[in-house]
Amino acid sequence: MSIDKNSIVELLTEARDARENAHAPYSGFWVGAAVLCDSGKIYTGCNIENASYGLTVCAERVAVMKAVSNGERRVRAIAIVTDGPDIAQPCGACLQVIAEFCTADEPAIIVSGTVDLQYKVLDLNEYLPMPFRLKFCH
Repeated sequence: MSIDKNSIVELLTEARDARENAHAPYSGFWVGAAVLCDSGKIYTGCNIENASYGLTVCAERVAVMKAVSNGERRVRAIAIVTDGPDIAQPCGACLQVIAEFCTADEPAIIVSGTVDLQYKVLDLNEYLPMPFRLKFCH
């Protein structure tokens, strides 16, 4: 699967806008995410920190959960925007959640970028070549 430049810019812009709603008083690291689903709809999320650090939720998982709670079951692409000087990668937990809603044959495209829309594009298989899948539960 590939993604065109216009879609990349749209996803990055949506993620950058979502980043403005982040609740990051502990780390000061604001993150926004935008998920493109098979339906063509885009769902956004931001990181939400908690004083009990283990309860913090990453922007990527917020966006995916919003999509799923609205009936989506397939993630085509996700963009992540951070305010750091470097392009950040999704954490392992987020990658595993994304893997739940795509297949190895059609991995989600992951666009990681900065607020000035510098970015890199990889697919889920490049980040997480051996995710835990349902087939291991039987």
